[in-house]
Amino acid sequence: MSQAGFQMRSRLNYLTYIALLITFAVVIHTVEAAMPLPMPVPGVRMGLANIITLLALVLFGLRSGLVVAIFRSVLGSIFVGGLFGFGFWLSVSAGVVSCLAMAFMLILRKKELVSMISVSVVGAAVHNLTQLTMASVIIANFDLLRGYFPFLLLLSIPTGVFTGLAANYLEGVTGRMIKQKSSGISS
Repeated sequence: MSQAGFQMRSRLNYLTYIALLITFAVVIHTVEAAMPLPMPVPGVRMGLANIITLLALVLFGLRSGLVVAIFRSVLGSIFVGGLFGFGFWLSVSAGVVSCLAMAFMLILRKKELVSMISVSVVGAAVHNLTQLTMASVIIANFDLLRGYFPFLLLLSIPTGVFTGLAANYLEGVTGRMIKQKSSGISS
């Protein structure tokens, strides 16, 4: 196969993987929005779609993680029915900022200073802080930030641990599948 043909096929494979990750993230986002969870703080979710954002970051880098986070928020908001509404702005801003925080933490992970679980817990905490900050700005009430943040920080630990464990497992499985697929293409 020519170099140009290999590059085109590699690019197509990459776009296919990103499209699949976006699809998984949107489905998880939509299902999670439809499931009311008995949480002590109103509006809290498990953040399961962040598994996919973290997986995109680990496998393909920051740009891909941001693409997944943004498309998940936009498409998820369309399906849930809140495009450009209050929840959309909370979702997209928190998705982008937590993605950036997790990308920074992944640098520390590559140096073996932190684990995938630490990356995920930081991402969950930053996600919660960003959403609360945006909500406080939108409704012009910063008491909201002071009152809710301790609870959300506490809740970000178990959700971040679960997300980190899931992403860690999926990284191994997906990484092996991508390597097998790539080696099959080059031969």
